[in-house]
Amino acid sequence: MVLVLLGGYVYLDIRDIVPGLLTTDEPWPDAEPFPTAQVPAAADLGAVAPGPDDAAPVPSTESLTSLTAALLDDERAGPDPSVMVTDLLTGEVLLDENAGQLRAPASALKLLAAVAALETMGPEHTFPTRVVDGGVGQIVLVGGGDITLAADEGAASGPLRRGGLGDLAGQVAESLLADGTTQVTLSLDDTLFTGPLMGPNWTDGDRTGGWAMPIRPIAVDLGRQQGTNARQQDPAMAAAEMFAERLDERGVEVTEIERGSSLGETVLGEVTSAPLADLVAYTLQASDNPLAEVLGRMTAHAIEGETSFSGSGAAVLEVLEGLGVDVEGVSLADTSGLSSDSRVNARVLTEAVQLAASPEHPHLADAIRGMPVGALEGTLRDRLGGTAAAGALAAKTGTLPQVVSLTGMVHTADGRVLAFTVLTGDFERGAAYLARLTVDDWASRIADCGC
Repeated sequence: MVLVLLGGYVYLDIRDIVPGLLTTDEPWPDAEPFPTAQVPAAADLGAVAPGPDDAAPVPSTESLTSLTAALLDDERAGPDPSVMVTDLLTGEVLLDENAGQLRAPASALKLLAAVAALETMGPEHTFPTRVVDGGVGQIVLVGGGDITLAADEGAASGPLRRGGLGDLAGQVAESLLADGTTQVTLSLDDTLFTGPLMGPNWTDGDRTGGWAMPIRPIAVDLGRQQGTNARQQDPAMAAAEMFAERLDERGVEVTEIERGSSLGETVLGEVTSAPLADLVAYTLQASDNPLAEVLGRMTAHAIEGETSFSGSGAAVLEVLEGLGVDVEGVSLADTSGLSSDSRVNARVLTEAVQLAASPEHPHLADAIRGMPVGALEGTLRDRLGGTAAAGALAAKTGTLPQVVSLTGMVHTADGRVLAFTVLTGDFERGAAYLARLTVDDWASRIADCGC
């Protein structure tokens, strides 16, 4: 039996069925050496990137009208969609279908807030978060418009979490401990913004769904909460509580936190947000409503206007009018587009695209660079795939229960760059997806235009 079992095992070993030293297989060959990467030389593009081709043919109004007929006749888009198309280089109006009609723009409105913020403050501007000395045994955390704070150490790059509460606490603790102070009360100054905390027609469902939150001048990570879509009910106080924890970790105990205002001038610590250009890009890519509201509020603050919902809307329109945009009749209930009370027309949005793309206003270009590219980025990542608009269209999207909008720029198959806006609405409630399909089909036709 031992010989039989041993012989059987040897046989199985030879056949490589069980582990062992015997085998009939050919040995593995020596591995080829890992290839050396061959990196092609960088192309010399010159000092200036090429702009739009001014020799490319301009689409005719007749062709664009024909391409737009299907959208105008499609019941899924609701009654009387508004469409405007202009030549980006010359500003010539190539198509105007109800372009002056005032209607709810949804999140396309964020483009106006972005342009106004860049015009007022400039792309390099940052929002500070400071701690000042509030007197004996008191410090004051002052919100300066940064709702993208990190809970601990700040990030070295990127649009979010650039300023860190941990970094701020480190600066403050160093100053306090140097004076022998190990215990303080903390006052939260979030008085930079005024008026209602939630916008017209905003609901608590918008907050729990992650689309909105009370608008305060300070928050951590846009008021997000781990493990849920809901944003914080009081993002400013949540930031103050996190800051107190960071101070405690560094040897300074916070015995009380309350709201107040700051009269102190001695700055104990300061961190800043990412540059405005990065904040604008994130706002347009992710279509973040609270951040868009902050852009509007800080625009109002910069021109000494009222930092409320109505005040920020008025400030955005004032800045646009100063840039030459005809805003007659336009009204902004907020600066994110979440409210259905705003009224904007396709002409204003298209003019804003023209402005942002103009070489006469290079400081506005980040509003163009921030817009999502079809089938690639942000809110357009899952749209326009497999069409001529994929990679050839950059636009700000907008969606409400009965509104679908799209505004931006597109390269035609002929190589011409066009600015455009489409506004649809008043379709059957719950049919926004179908309306979006009609808008995307129109955009794809324009991108495919050899006309």
